[in-house]
Amino acid sequence: MRPISPTLQDKYPALKKALLFACITLLLASCASPKDFEYRDIRNIRVGSTGVGGTDLNLDLVYYNPNGYGVELKKVDCEVYVNNSYLGKFQLDTSMHIPRKAEFILPTHVRIDMQAVLKNGLGLLFNKEVLINVKGSVRLGRAGFYRTVPFNYEAKHTLNLFN
Repeated sequence: MRPISPTLQDKYPALKKALLFACITLLLASCASPKDFEYRDIRNIRVGSTGVGGTDLNLDLVYYNPNGYGVELKKVDCEVYVNNSYLGKFQLDTSMHIPRKAEFILPTHVRIDMQAVLKNGLGLLFNKEVLINVKGSVRLGRAGFYRTVPFNYEAKHTLNLFN
C-alpha cells in the first residue's frame, strides 16, 4: 500500500489559520455598515404645476458618498416636514449608480401640500431659520444584494425669501 502524501494544510497548519483569519476579516469588512451620505447643497429649484390641491417642486439635491465603493440606489420614499408641519412626499423609483468617494446629484420631485403651507406660511415669512426634517427609507445595494435602510435627516436651514 502506498503512503498517502500530506496535503498542504497538513504541512502548513499556520497557513490554514492565516487563510481562515483573512477570510473572516474580509467577510466582516464587506458586511460593515456603509457610512451615511453627506448632504452638500440644493440646486436648480423649479416650481412645476400649481393648484389648490398641491404644487410640484423640482430640485436637485447634492450629496457626497464617503464610502470606498459605489452603490446602486433603487428607491427613495420619504416625507418632508418644515417646522414639524407636513410639507409633502418625495418618492424616487429610478435606479441610479452612486460612485465611490464622489458627489452625486439626486433629482427630486416633491408634491407640496398647499393647505399645510398656507396654514403655516405666515410663520415661514417671519422666521429666518426653519427646521427641515426628512423621514423615510432608501433601498441601496451592490453586487445584486439590496437592503432597505431607514433614515431621518433633521437640520436648521436659513431661508432667504426676499433676496
